Amino acid sequence: MINRAVLTGRLTRDVDLRYTPSGAAVGNFTLAVDRQFTNQNNEREADFINCVIWRKSAENFANFTHKGALVGIDGRIQTRNYENQQGQRVYVTEVVVENFALLEPRSANNNNAGNSNNGGNNNAPTGNAPQNTNPFGDPKTNGAANNNQNNGNNQADPFANNGDSIDISDDDLPF
Repeated sequence: MINRAVLTGRLTRDVDLRYTPSGAAVGNFTLAVDRQFTNQNNEREADFINCVIWRKSAENFANFTHKGALVGIDGRIQTRNYENQQGQRVYVTEVVVENFALLEPRSANNNNAGNSNNGGNNNAPTGNAPQNTNPFGDPKTNGAANNNQNNGNNQADPFANNGDSIDISDDDLPF
């Protein structure tokens, strides 16, 4: 038997991250997936797919995505049912996410996340200041780890062994 779902779409809202009584993380979200064709009004419609993701993947997905983020998911379709407070049987069909991919840089949609540091783009010039091309460098020296020249431009080599330490925050790590 084959049960695979591979989708690419945008999050309709931030991931709803919760924890089970046993401490397992579970994230719920809806993915808007454009249809391949347009309707009679020449407008592209979308399907809104309910998804669920579990454990460490759920925590990572919630930390690195936000409303409007373009993501790819891989998983399986699952149906379940339960009885609501009115005694009615409710059926739910959702994609249980097993793998995901972030399909655009974090800075591409950071305005939706509420960050105000140049849209999260460490390479954005501000005013007449030199362009910061080294996200690992010392902010007091505008990203320059040392004064070495690199291929004729003014980019410092972030991996040069010059004895300086590299300050990396959790936001710089992909996991």
